[in-house]
Amino acid sequence: MRAGNAVVQSRPMRHFIRLLAALVLFAPCAPLYAADSSAVRLAVDDFMRSQVLNLPGKVTYSIGAIDADRLPGPCEGFEVSMEGGARAWGRTRVTVSCRGAGWKLWVPVRVRVVADYLVVARPVGAGQILAESDIRVQTGEISELPGAVLTDKAQAVGRTSIAALVPDRPLRADMLRLATVVQAGQSVKVIGTGSGFQVTNEGRALGSAVVGQVVQVRLNSGQILSGVARSDGAVEIRF
Repeated sequence: MRAGNAVVQSRPMRHFIRLLAALVLFAPCAPLYAADSSAVRLAVDDFMRSQVLNLPGKVTYSIGAIDADRLPGPCEGFEVSMEGGARAWGRTRVTVSCRGAGWKLWVPVRVRVVADYLVVARPVGAGQILAESDIRVQTGEISELPGAVLTDKAQAVGRTSIAALVPDRPLRADMLRLATVVQAGQSVKVIGTGSGFQVTNEGRALGSAVVGQVVQVRLNSGQILSGVARSDGAVEIRF
């Protein structure tokens, strides 16, 4: 009803309006973040902490300059990711996406990893099988070294150098190959294994092979079989 120019609301209507206001006030909603550099930096920091957890040695990282103050906001949240194929290692960058405003920002980061790695201890010729005395352990920032630097002597001892190696050079996986344990034309022991039995025979290798590689062998009977080269030079055939 009306009293002059004022609108007089009924009691049920007043209760309804109060209830509606309370629902709007306490309704759950996503937190909003301003598009400022400090908020972006916090998001990148949280992301980087999760990325470096399983890296070896002592790990530190630094976040580069961020200029987000002129970007539109607010954001419902930030999504941080590494670029395709990138990893938290050395000099790289992450992508920050703003949910709500739709912008993306690229932030440079640098990850330093200080750990033990292998270096060449003395001159090694091409085709030489490495012994433990040919390598030594050194501590340094492996995130600044090129390629996949080896960190465990077991990854190098017994392998063959592809080319000549000079002392103090970091040792990488692509510098070595597994030693050839079976040579083409040589006489080899053939070990046949099956469920509850093992037989041995002699044969001649039809090719060369490294440990774990499949190689064909001609038995003395003339039969040709395929087996796996073992570290002791024998060829194992499973039935």
